[in-house]
Amino acid sequence: MSSLLTNSTAMTALQTLRSVSSQLSTTQTRISTGQRVSTASDNAAYWSIATSMRADNAALSAVSDSLCLSAATVDTEYTALTTVIGDKDSGLTKLQSLLVEAKTAGIDRSKIQADVTQIQQQMKATANAATFNGINWLSTTATTPTTFSLVSSYSRVGGTPTIGSITVTTANYSLYTSAQGGILDTAGSTAPSIDTMSISALTDSAADQTTLDGYIAQVTAGINSVASAAANLGAVKNRLSTNTDFVKSLMDSVDRGIGQLVDADMNQESTRLSALQVQQQLGVQALSIANNSSQSILSLFR
Repeated sequence: MSSLLTNSTAMTALQTLRSVSSQLSTTQTRISTGQRVSTASDNAAYWSIATSMRADNAALSAVSDSLCLSAATVDTEYTALTTVIGDKDSGLTKLQSLLVEAKTAGIDRSKIQADVTQIQQQMKATANAATFNGINWLSTTATTPTTFSLVSSYSRVGGTPTIGSITVTTANYSLYTSAQGGILDTAGSTAPSIDTMSISALTDSAADQTTLDGYIAQVTAGINSVASAAANLGAVKNRLSTNTDFVKSLMDSVDRGIGQLVDADMNQESTRLSALQVQQQLGVQALSIANNSSQSILSLFR
């Protein structure tokens, strides 16, 4: 029957138009945000997982920054150690050759001592300058921590986060300490410390030649100790570099995982948008036709 109060056709058209408008709004939101799940109401489970993974990625980003800072610190200390080892013209290597030269009979050891003193001062200056961000492992004081923890990784299993670190023991790299306990300022059993040894007063006597042998042995041991410390730092440096690359790759992997959960398929959304826009236009026309149908009732009363 024809009813003036109840226009079922218009009601059906209105419901369809409302549904199309709702879907169109959802599609436009996905296109504007680029996400299929942008709020918890879209998909509570996926939204929760994506939020946790974004937090993990932020922590990994902090680890990446920390690794870069640690790498810079280690590189500074490593560079100073290799400088202290030196070559034929500098450092412990040059000092060793000078002491061997000092065993020559009749040589002027006071002139050699002038070179020795310059090398000693240069090595100490190098150790003092090996500071990055206020940290110096080569020239330490009573307030220098005995160990340093370099953050290297972050992981989370369930609700339990785990932060990995590389522990560096300061004593393994200290060349000079406030208590004269470093590699270069510790006295040996038969010789003074490398930092304080002097040959200017030595002569060609057998006793002084034996003393020189002790000095040479002391410097040789120092070279081995500093080389071992540099090798240790080189290994730490390589580990930090490897971890840095891994953390960056892991962050990219997490980003891809989040994308698979919440990102919108723009090709699909573009197709859906076009279809819904046509449906909306048709819905408006259908509602207009349904509303106009009540006008035909007037013809019954003419």
